[in-house]
Amino acid sequence: MRRLQPAFDGLDLVFASVHSAYAEEVAGHRFYAVRDVTRWDRIGLAILVVQLTTILLRERPHVVVTTGSAPGMIALALAKCLLRSKTMWIDSIANCEQMSLSGTRAKRFCDVWLTQWPHLQRTGGPDFWGAVL
Repeated sequence: MRRLQPAFDGLDLVFASVHSAYAEEVAGHRFYAVRDVTRWDRIGLAILVVQLTTILLRERPHVVVTTGSAPGMIALALAKCLLRSKTMWIDSIANCEQMSLSGTRAKRFCDVWLTQWPHLQRTGGPDFWGAVL
């Protein structure tokens, strides 16, 4: 997301990450650190859902954009279901052979579903609009 930040200049941005150190890189914007989880960590998932729900209800975003991971997919699902926010998934550049599992599952909650690899683009998505590298 940090590489995409210039595309959002002039907008009221709020960042959330599993890496609290990223707060320094987005100084001047509201930042939330959330728990990192996997699909096997049921207690962690419950904690993450509470964290993300709290953030979403506090911030009430019109649009939620994520570059991947299980927490990002859950954030999109909550934003779409709770607030009817517009949502965008940008699969990580690291997923060069296929969409990530989270990315594949995120499809049903996305208004825009993107890959960063042109050969992964398909009819019905994901779409390819370019890469950040």
